[in-house]
Amino acid sequence: MFNRRDLFLAAGAAAGAAAVLKALPATAAEAADLPRREVELVAPPYVHPHEQATSRGPEVVAFKMTIIEKEHVIDDDGTKIHAFTYNGSIPGPLMVVHEGDYLELTLVNPPTNQFDHNIDFHASTGALGGGALTHINPGEEVTLRFKATRAGVFIYHCAPEGPMIPWHVVCGMNGAVLVLPREGLTDGAGKTLAYDRIYYVGEQDFYVPRDAGGAYKTYASAADSFVDTMAVMRGLIPTHVVFNGAAGALTEKNALPAKVGETVLIIHSSANRDTRPHLIGGHGDYVWLMGKFANPPMRDLETWFVPGGSAVAALYTFRQPGVYAYLNHNLIEAVLLGATAHFRVEGKWNDDLMTQVRRPGPFG
Repeated sequence: MFNRRDLFLAAGAAAGAAAVLKALPATAAEAADLPRREVELVAPPYVHPHEQATSRGPEVVAFKMTIIEKEHVIDDDGTKIHAFTYNGSIPGPLMVVHEGDYLELTLVNPPTNQFDHNIDFHASTGALGGGALTHINPGEEVTLRFKATRAGVFIYHCAPEGPMIPWHVVCGMNGAVLVLPREGLTDGAGKTLAYDRIYYVGEQDFYVPRDAGGAYKTYASAADSFVDTMAVMRGLIPTHVVFNGAAGALTEKNALPAKVGETVLIIHSSANRDTRPHLIGGHGDYVWLMGKFANPPMRDLETWFVPGGSAVAALYTFRQPGVYAYLNHNLIEAVLLGATAHFRVEGKWNDDLMTQVRRPGPFG
């Protein structure tokens, strides 16, 4: 039985590219005639330039990602894992399109890699999220196109088969897609919402084996680490829970900049475990729980929930300057395991919102 990839190859060999296009479903054939825009991806927490609202009709938005297997440091102690990544970052880049657009991805698995990979888009329809059509060995590449039929934030991840699925995900192979409504974001009652900045935070759980003395182990290759890592994974207790691939990746000198009065859209994904983000000293002015823009956003949330295997969008206008901690409000995971980020906000302090009435001093 042929899968779609086999069908393309067989039809192409037999009748040429024109016959293959003619044999495709009408919507796919029509997509070939739409305007085409190629977009260069950027590493999180940043996001490639995009329109928030568009008056243009649907188009094909083309991206290219290279799978990079590499050694990766995940904490200040120098703990290393053999990571699997999309484009070299954990999480993989955020891809932005509009509802009704066609997202086209060319996925490259260089010959220097050891493992086969693919990609499962939660934003897509059919064929295991595209996983059945994107399975590539080292030295291969594949191009997938799907129609973005639902507005919202959706994760993507590697899903080869069997135990390889969770292993590849916890080794870093996940990211997100932002499908904006063509008219842009609204409050659910007709008011337009816009953002000055957008940041993508991907929460990642790691499972690093320890030796008999309790020290984290290192391995010559990813394959060598597989059996021990699977044993830790079966315990369901991560050794690290971090933002954007490493403890401290978004803190101190890596803090996310903003200014008082700016509105920031925070995309937060978690491919494997539930989490509950909280902005200390701020709120979620508008939060699309489960990340779907067809539903009206919740208002004024202190903490919001991100189920494993999903992403959430939260909009906040900063009102005070200073350093804000943005964290998983399982404080054990935030403080002890690494799931913390910082926003560094510039501007003038507003005493009406908060003031220190009396400085610390002797009691009485």
